[in-house]
Amino acid sequence: MNTDFSQTIKIFFLLLCCLSFTTSSSAHNGSIAFAYPVDQIKIDGDISDWAQVKNKYPFVTELSDMKAENAEDCSAYFKVGYQPSSQCLYILVEVIDDDYFRDTTKKVAWNTQDALELDLDIRHLPMGSGIVNYLYSSDYKNISKSLWDTEAKKMNWDNTEVAMKRLGNKIIYEWKISLAGQLTPGKSLGLDFQVFDKDNNGSFTYISWGKEGYKFRNPNSLGDVIIMKAPEPMSIITGMVHVDSENKGTMPNRIQLTSTAVKNLWVKTTVDSNGWYSVSLPNGIYQLSIPEAYKVENKKIYSTSAKPVTVKSNKGVKTEAPVFNVSNKQEPDLLPAEGLLQNFDKNKAKQLDAFIETYQKYYQVPGVSLALIKDGKVVYHQTYGVKNIITQAKVEESTMFEAASVTKPVFAFAVQRLMEKGMIDLDKPLYEYLPNPDIEYDPRYKKMTARHVLTHRTGFPNWRYMNPDGKLDLKFEPGTKYNYSGEGFEYLKKVVEKITGKKVEQVLQEEVINPLGLYHFYFSKNDTLEKLVSTGHYDNIPSNDGLPTEPGMAYSLYTEAVAFTRFMLALLNQEGLSKTTFDNMLKV
Repeated sequence: MNTDFSQTIKIFFLLLCCLSFTTSSSAHNGSIAFAYPVDQIKIDGDISDWAQVKNKYPFVTELSDMKAENAEDCSAYFKVGYQPSSQCLYILVEVIDDDYFRDTTKKVAWNTQDALELDLDIRHLPMGSGIVNYLYSSDYKNISKSLWDTEAKKMNWDNTEVAMKRLGNKIIYEWKISLAGQLTPGKSLGLDFQVFDKDNNGSFTYISWGKEGYKFRNPNSLGDVIIMKAPEPMSIITGMVHVDSENKGTMPNRIQLTSTAVKNLWVKTTVDSNGWYSVSLPNGIYQLSIPEAYKVENKKIYSTSAKPVTVKSNKGVKTEAPVFNVSNKQEPDLLPAEGLLQNFDKNKAKQLDAFIETYQKYYQVPGVSLALIKDGKVVYHQTYGVKNIITQAKVEESTMFEAASVTKPVFAFAVQRLMEKGMIDLDKPLYEYLPNPDIEYDPRYKKMTARHVLTHRTGFPNWRYMNPDGKLDLKFEPGTKYNYSGEGFEYLKKVVEKITGKKVEQVLQEEVINPLGLYHFYFSKNDTLEKLVSTGHYDNIPSNDGLPTEPGMAYSLYTEAVAFTRFMLALLNQEGLSKTTFDNMLKV
């Protein structure tokens, strides 16, 4: 076995172990509003009955690269209230826009028109919960929601009432949202908006109440709305965050205040560059905290120690909290100069576990399945963390992870087996086995072979949806250049099914899984996989991506670290194929 290949495949496998990942998330955006009980409000675009709600909350954040010319071009505010008896949340948004633009085509979308996006986090859990995302305009309405969240998935247009009215240069949006059992005094909700402004000159801008983007999927980008029993004087809590002298310039930009008495009452407020913050809250006792990891000017900061601090506030009184002391590191550094793996033994297992667990926190990786191969054997296996940060279900030995493009070498192995049996010629044009009607308009495709697919030289794009017109095309004549392509593998999958007369999963079972003695290899949705699979995360929040209903040979493998080592070892030990085939497979 080529030494470079052997080392590469081991390193590649170690990278495979961390298959459930997230990008870093920011804190709640620091905006806070208060919802008081209101009398019946009719959802009809007439805002005269909103006179009973005094507080207005302006949209002060411009999220788009292109900015509004002035307040007349695009500005907005909202009001919020609730009705205790009906458990309905009422929201008014008034937009000023001197150039109203409608898109009445069939291709109307969020960015082709004037519209309002409303994002609501009902459960408002400190570790994150699901969002209901509404998009509404005169010609378009859409609702998307976090299906894994028990409250978010209940929401639909049947429990939501909306009215929109254009009055001169104003657009009125009224909302009535039924939230049974969720509007208890003292609780906080996550809420924010984006006003989209498309003008006739082609400009497109959007503004919001609070900071941070991606509100449709990330609850940390929403503001906080506190449900109040009745109007009362607010307590003003001020304080200072102090960062140790070695880490000046790594000040967190948010601090969280959590009620010690009221369940689900917590907010995050802005910390300035000097460490000062000030926030108005209902009377009570609050515990202060900051995220374990946060960003300062796109640099990840890891908080290594911060002792809990509590502050007691009084109605209408300004209270100064004790100083909140934070010790920071800009990056964990747990690797010795010689590394851990070159001379790995059981004595280094704890050191390796500490390394994995520390970087899990730093990079916000919910779950890890790890296996180490040494001298042709699995010498260490461990699982860490959770399958889903909301349910907190632990990663176990049988937990399945999405292997994505690692599907390709598994399928490639099956194709090599078919080649050895004389069922496919790697250099025969694929169209002779099965024409591809999606690319027949370009005769160059008739030069495409299985070898071109397996070496990413088909000329196809990675995926056709990446093209502006969404159609399949050739970027170059097959065999002349390199371009990574999932489309090629999907074409070859159809060819394999045609020449074998079998579904591709049966082919994989007969040519890869059974001959190599593999287990925990799944390529499409089934009852077992649904029970074992880990949840994908984005911004440290579970995503909605479902399991594939059909096997995709470019992407759909689900497996776990120890099970996949069996396939890796088969490659290292050159099992299941002839030496000549392995030499061809592994040749640059």
